[in-house]
Amino acid sequence: MPRRLVKFVLIGAVVALVLTACGGPGGSSGGGGGAQGTGPITFVAGKDTSGKYPAVINKWNSAHPDQKVSLLELPTSADAQRSAFVTNLQAKSDRYDVLGIDVVWTAEFAKSKWLLELDKSQFPLDQMLKPAVDTGMFDGKMWAIPYDTNGGLLFYRKDLLDKAGKQPPKTFNELMADCSIAKQAGIDCYAGQFKKYEGLTVNFAEAVQAAGGEIMTDNGTKVALGAPAVQGLSFLANGFKDGDIPKPAITYQEEESRTAFMSGKLMFLRNWPYVYGLASKADPANKVKGKFGVAPLPGFNGTGSSSLGGLNLAVSAFSKKQKTAVEFAKFATNEANAKEMVSLTGNAPAWTSLYNDPDLVKKFPHLPILLQGLQAAKPRPITPYYQEVTTAVQDDAYAALQGQKTPDQAVQDMTNKLNEIVQNGG
Repeated sequence: MPRRLVKFVLIGAVVALVLTACGGPGGSSGGGGGAQGTGPITFVAGKDTSGKYPAVINKWNSAHPDQKVSLLELPTSADAQRSAFVTNLQAKSDRYDVLGIDVVWTAEFAKSKWLLELDKSQFPLDQMLKPAVDTGMFDGKMWAIPYDTNGGLLFYRKDLLDKAGKQPPKTFNELMADCSIAKQAGIDCYAGQFKKYEGLTVNFAEAVQAAGGEIMTDNGTKVALGAPAVQGLSFLANGFKDGDIPKPAITYQEEESRTAFMSGKLMFLRNWPYVYGLASKADPANKVKGKFGVAPLPGFNGTGSSSLGGLNLAVSAFSKKQKTAVEFAKFATNEANAKEMVSLTGNAPAWTSLYNDPDLVKKFPHLPILLQGLQAAKPRPITPYYQEVTTAVQDDAYAALQGQKTPDQAVQDMTNKLNEIVQNGG
């Protein structure tokens, strides 16, 4: 063989080997099974307000002294977390290995080729709640595995309702009627998360769903909204106008609203399941221990439906220790560790069997109620342009809550913006 041809063949072979090792151009494929590199890794997630990470990290580190996991906590705000992730991933930095991401970011991050594709066969997906599993999928491939899932619940002052001979409200009309009980007790009636951030999108979406509608349909390609959106937004705007939702709630995120409820200032609170564990603990600042209950979210004509939340674990396409990162994701999400996580925090597991686990149900009687809510939960719009969508939703919903726009005008303006996003691809 001529020397020049031999040189060409050798160069071609080296290039092929490099591409194979990298998982192909862009480094985002490989199905998890082709992940390369081991060693100490960094797990990056939002601030751990419920204490769900230390136990699983300590167990992993004890068993893997040469591949220890360090936790890097980002701010509590989902928007601030996303900003930190985007900055890191756009720079193709290898600082982050395992990413604890909001369920609504999967499509955007996968489309941007920032995530390592995971091998479906390495995870027991058939034993997990399908709505939770689906949040890790995009374009027919798996990019993330549920660490926990989430559905909104109505926390209420059971002691006050019992005293009045009332059951927890199933409709918004019943909830508003019960505000008189709150007033007699000298406390505020209802709050959720209404600051202009991702929590507002969640609360708005649930109000729309309560009226039988959705923000978008057909995998984020069609704008729905319409009359159900006006009805849902009107309920929230009127709540602020009438004082049934206290004025400070316009600044509430999850923690501010939880604090208001646990300090005895609220009759009803829409929040995530993590509040249950915290509100059940003895603490001088906790005024509702033994005095609260949980129920499914109310709707207009019966029980409503939650926005689907939760935390997924993904692996950075730019990590140099992807093999360790994938193995840690598998370990952290296995059934035994999921059960321990629920036992410690009361958070919602992705594993279906745990909602009927006798030990867990004894400790957290709300789990069957939570399962009911999760089975009826709906995802926020699934689109690679989610950030543009949620920003548009927040801007106009917030304006209506502030009284700067009527609900009709806010929904019309929101519809126009979302249609433009769909037509222009972001």
